[in-house]
Amino acid sequence: QVQLVESGGGLVQAGGSLRLSCVVSGGSFRMWGMGWFRQAPGKEREFVAGITWTGGSIWYRDTVKGRFTISRENAKNMVYLEMNKVKPEDTAVYYCAADRKGGSDHYTGASNLSGYDYWGQGTQVTVSS
Repeated sequence: QVQLVESGGGLVQAGGSLRLSCVVSGGSFRMWGMGWFRQAPGKEREFVAGITWTGGSIWYRDTVKGRFTISRENAKNMVYLEMNKVKPEDTAVYYCAADRKGGSDHYTGASNLSGYDYWGQGTQVTVSS
């Protein structure tokens, strides 16, 4: 019923920029926190960025701070990840996820992979050097 679909992945040179998008459909209540995760070949899926329903609270993993920006347009059921100054180590499949507990700006579980309820299929980002 609830579906998340990512788009915007592709090949980009190191130092370049890319914008990922995620659209959410289905479900009766969508005041959810949203997150971006990524998984490189042979590695575990890791947290990248998270945002509460209003955008009042935002989290990033340390390695992307100052380079990536998460945002959302709730009227369009969209969440975005702006990736700037990308590095080869950013290469991974990027996944969009939704957390039903993320409706409050007091939410603190954005980085917890197991706490998310819905996941997209992923979009490949490859950074060349």
